[in-house]
Amino acid sequence: MASLNSSPAWKALKTHAGKTATAHLRQLFAADPKRFKRLSLAVGSLFLDYSKNRITPETLRLLTRLAREADVASWRRRLFKGEAVNVSEGRAALHVALRARPGDRVGDRDAFARGLRERRRVKRFADDVAAGRRAGAGGRPFRATVVLGIGGSHLGPAMAVAALAPYRRPDFDVRFVSSVDSAALSRGLDGLEPATTLVVVASKTFTTEETMANARAVRAWLAKALGERQALKQMAAVSADTAAVDRFGIACDDTFQIWDWVGGRFSLTSAMGLPLALAIGGKRFDEFLDGARAIDRHFLAAPLERNMPAILALVGVWNSDFLGLPGLAVVPYDDRLRHFPAYLQQLEMESNGKSVDRLGQPLESGGAPIVFGGPGTGAQHAFFQALHQGRQPIATDFIAVAEDGPTAGFHPGGDHRQRLNANMLAQAEALMAGRPMAEAKKALRAAGIKGAGWKWLAPHWTFAGNRPSNVILLGRLDPFALGQLVALYEHKVFVEAVIWGINPFDQWGVELGKELAAGILPALKSKAPKGRQATHDASTAGLIRRLKAKKWGRRPSKRLGKQR
Repeated sequence: MASLNSSPAWKALKTHAGKTATAHLRQLFAADPKRFKRLSLAVGSLFLDYSKNRITPETLRLLTRLAREADVASWRRRLFKGEAVNVSEGRAALHVALRARPGDRVGDRDAFARGLRERRRVKRFADDVAAGRRAGAGGRPFRATVVLGIGGSHLGPAMAVAALAPYRRPDFDVRFVSSVDSAALSRGLDGLEPATTLVVVASKTFTTEETMANARAVRAWLAKALGERQALKQMAAVSADTAAVDRFGIACDDTFQIWDWVGGRFSLTSAMGLPLALAIGGKRFDEFLDGARAIDRHFLAAPLERNMPAILALVGVWNSDFLGLPGLAVVPYDDRLRHFPAYLQQLEMESNGKSVDRLGQPLESGGAPIVFGGPGTGAQHAFFQALHQGRQPIATDFIAVAEDGPTAGFHPGGDHRQRLNANMLAQAEALMAGRPMAEAKKALRAAGIKGAGWKWLAPHWTFAGNRPSNVILLGRLDPFALGQLVALYEHKVFVEAVIWGINPFDQWGVELGKELAAGILPALKSKAPKGRQATHDASTAGLIRRLKAKKWGRRPSKRLGKQR
């Protein structure tokens, strides 16, 4: 499209949004007894209920028309064919090739062959570690791995390892350290024995400052106990720059490759998934990849009207651009998915958190919402007050699991799963229906509040409702289902990006802070009182001086004017 806001579908949606602005979800459900059936969809072990969004069949028809005008189908084909959809860097984005099988319609055969080769190497390495064929000092089996990475090299693997905890080897600990913080590194190594610890350094460029600082520190920790030669034997790497890994000293047999056409936040099904393979074994890692592949095939083949990633994306565009909702709360009602909101935060906000389109022109509309969240039911006691009664409505994605499945340890039995899902269903219903003033007054009277008390309490007991949400159900949280969930949101983000005209595969906004940090570090390390502070603004220079001051132990002066 030459212009998003001037496209016929966009204009029609704007008009439609004005006509339906006063419609309440209560009314929409009352008017259509088949609304749930019409606005829900099953794909494999995933079920999506999007009926609690402020949409009608006409809304969906116009949104689908918008997707066609934006040429989503063509961009989808280009993605799978391996064309340079990452236009600012002139690269493909072929994460779908990493979980493909022979015969799949993934156009770049070379990418598929490379991905298959590394997939086999990852599985073999993980199974060798599990069997003790790949061991630590003195032939002792590895009992733990410490994974050093940040961003896409950390958030996806950490989320997946936690999500599939019941499928993990019981005698093998997997820990992650992402922050260049001595406290985090100390916690990551606490209680581990160097001789039985495998270290995985995960960095696409193998230059990421936080990761490499931690890698040098952990190599020294291993070398102090085992010697430098043995220390390097207990380190593996995942990177696109194998030469840099070699210079660091890690053997090529223990180096697993990704490529520039694998974006960090889309890399979980690449060799970046090595920590997951180590945790659950090669066979189950394959099941995870097969789940992602199942959604790939659905996304490529299904018409937009019955395409789960496309529907999620279209609803997201509607909520953001036509209803003006600034945020998306992600609330998984399963503690194993506790890291999923943070993973999705990066996937959505780093991909589509842009203010220019793929041609470098200012965006007319669109861009990622503010994504946040946490696991239910704890999230209910953290931020749900704002979801229900805050002045700015926010959309919500509820994610729930129908069956418990295997457990990693103690299981209390009883009705915990039913209680958990009852809370999820209740919250989604409450956000949709709300509680009008008349019902609030009735509830107050039923609670025994009499006289004038209920009159002033009634506004506090009133809920506007009409706040949109999706509910995504998984039959069981197993490797296959998790793979489906990951691919579902990957493709959702891609479709939104196509409609908004964004390149979701670059992240230039991350770079400026890195460049400035490289200039600030010498000033902080310098023994000179001022260092190189003259090149910084007054605030930064003042904070550098403050950080370097050795007066933190002094009590503040009683005179307010001398507290500096």
